[in-house]
Amino acid sequence: MAKPNKPQHAPDTGHEWDGIRELTNPPPRWWMIAFHAGWIWCVIYFILYPAIPLVHESTKGILGWTQIKEFKQAVAENDAIKAPYLKKVSAMSGQELLADPGMRNFAESSAKAIFGDNCAGCHGSGGQGAPGLFPNLADDAWLYGGDFDTIVESITDGRQGNMPAHEGALDEAQINKLADFVIAEAQGKGTAEGLALFNEVGCGGCHGEDAKGGAINELGSGAADLTDGIWRFGGSRDEVLRTIRYGVNQEDVPNTRVAIMPAFGGKLSPEEIKMLAVKVHELGGGK
Repeated sequence: MAKPNKPQHAPDTGHEWDGIRELTNPPPRWWMIAFHAGWIWCVIYFILYPAIPLVHESTKGILGWTQIKEFKQAVAENDAIKAPYLKKVSAMSGQELLADPGMRNFAESSAKAIFGDNCAGCHGSGGQGAPGLFPNLADDAWLYGGDFDTIVESITDGRQGNMPAHEGALDEAQINKLADFVIAEAQGKGTAEGLALFNEVGCGGCHGEDAKGGAINELGSGAADLTDGIWRFGGSRDEVLRTIRYGVNQEDVPNTRVAIMPAFGGKLSPEEIKMLAVKVHELGGGK
């Protein structure tokens, strides 16, 4: 028969409070094994790996391992794998790159990180842009042209829009009539009278006599299509009025619209720009 448990006979520390004695029963064996295994592992870890912080650095550990070193090794391995493909990208033209399924897939995959680091902040992760701020890259409305070489040029050199401010050059009635015409024209309801005013005040010189615009070329001619319902700065009457009044990128004009894309030619390599152009081209089905 098992002996009855008699805690009153168990050894104690001599401490007692309000009738409660502090006993000296030892911890369970499994707990002691885990405790000793824990501190032994800590000592081994401190010997093998960086662990103890010092004034300017930490102990090195006899293995010499660091996260930074492991990261750099992984980057070097990845670069070695990519190197032959980047060499092919450098040697191929844009059309050759787009026509080769394997290389196009490599370029698009590689450009995901490039796009995320350099483009997504303005154009969105899917190239959807931001209404009133940044253009949508996922449609086929290319203000500067959507062919591969033009996209490369846009990325390399950047873009800066330019539309003169009409406040002061036109009276208030003309500005309001122009805004009404532009909004109606985008809905397919523009009037002949509105189109006549549009051309009379010189808008047709950039946007075309039919307001359909055209890709901006190296000479700076061409402008946005005002009949497709795609609005760079918003299509409400107030937004259209503001664009007509204050223009785009007009120095010393308060409330002017800002349409500037930075140049990435000095930041990205030619191969990175070419791969990024593939991604942008495929986003919008470039023409």
